Amino acid sequence: MTPGLTPGLTPGLLVPIEPRYGHDSLADIMPTALHALGVPGEPDALHLAGALDGVRRIAVVLLDGLGWHQLPLAAPDAPTMTDIAAGRLGLGRPITSGFPSTTPVSLVTLGTGTAPGRHGIVGFNLHRPGTDQVVNHLHWTNEPDPATWQPVPTAFTRASEAGLAPTVVTDPRFEGTGLSRSAYRGARLGPGVRPDAIADEMLSALAESRLVYGYLNDVDKAGHDSGIASPDWHRAAADADRLVTRLVDGMPPDTALIVTADHGQLDIPADRRIDLDRDERLSAGLAHVAGEARVRYLHTLPGARPDVLSAWREVLGDRAWVAERDEAVASGWFGPVPESHLQRIGDVVVVCRERWVVMASAHEPARLAEMVAFHGANTTAEMEIPLLVVRR
Repeated sequence: MTPGLTPGLTPGLLVPIEPRYGHDSLADIMPTALHALGVPGEPDALHLAGALDGVRRIAVVLLDGLGWHQLPLAAPDAPTMTDIAAGRLGLGRPITSGFPSTTPVSLVTLGTGTAPGRHGIVGFNLHRPGTDQVVNHLHWTNEPDPATWQPVPTAFTRASEAGLAPTVVTDPRFEGTGLSRSAYRGARLGPGVRPDAIADEMLSALAESRLVYGYLNDVDKAGHDSGIASPDWHRAAADADRLVTRLVDGMPPDTALIVTADHGQLDIPADRRIDLDRDERLSAGLAHVAGEARVRYLHTLPGARPDVLSAWREVLGDRAWVAERDEAVASGWFGPVPESHLQRIGDVVVVCRERWVVMASAHEPARLAEMVAFHGANTTAEMEIPLLVVRR
């Protein structure tokens, strides 16, 4: 289970970067697509007007976990994406995810076309203010109400109002969940889990829909379970490329395809895992623990915040950035955060540096300790994701 240094992981990829909201981020994909399809008031934030000029349909596919800096590792298994990224088949460049660089945050960021601070899904697990509930966004159903927990209209709602008849193709198990309703409301949902089924459903939907979105989680799962560049990971990368290839080959002539991801990943060695629940210095003074292993939100007992802040800084040292909520919000990582969403962020925010994680064995499922690859923080490897564009 202890991975070595991931191939291709240079020290520069462990350097923190800022999200490039408004001009080069995941939040800018859907507004740019809607602009290209003629929806009034939507900006060409990614400056793709030339590349998308004249298209009548756009397909967007998100490959969970396939960050920009994993593409070279995937090249032997992913000839189509490699050709797009290199400019031989389309165009490609890195953009950034939002922060934290994790799936629920990113899916809603893409779906709404807004930064996380505005839509409010600012972490994988979030404490619900005024309650003892910690919301796990992958297992979220009706409480809290998705319409109030995530109040921003989605890009799919705006597309529907403009007559584009948008379709989202994803695992049918997620239909009706809080996360799907937050990210995809306004779209017709189509079923698709495996690459060929997703391709079939997306290509079929393009006959009626002018905006079609599909989601594949294979690369992310393989990274978590087996590590980046493992045999399972390479098979998943090949499956992802097969999906992209089928879309490129099968989409109508007036269509453009945009390929992106929600985050990259880092393999984390077993000796770089700190368990807050096994260290009394770290567990003292905590009322609720949220976030995830690379970004922790610590909600403190009354009066305990200064002691928690001091203890975590002393114990973690240079292994993490530890700050109060106000400082984290002022960093701009979340984008602007309205008052209604501030309390969802911990009193103390812990962002792991380099290849470190903070586990919470008493608060989270034991299987998380078995994972090899993680994500969520603000390193280049985690934050930079692909923007690949190809048209018939």
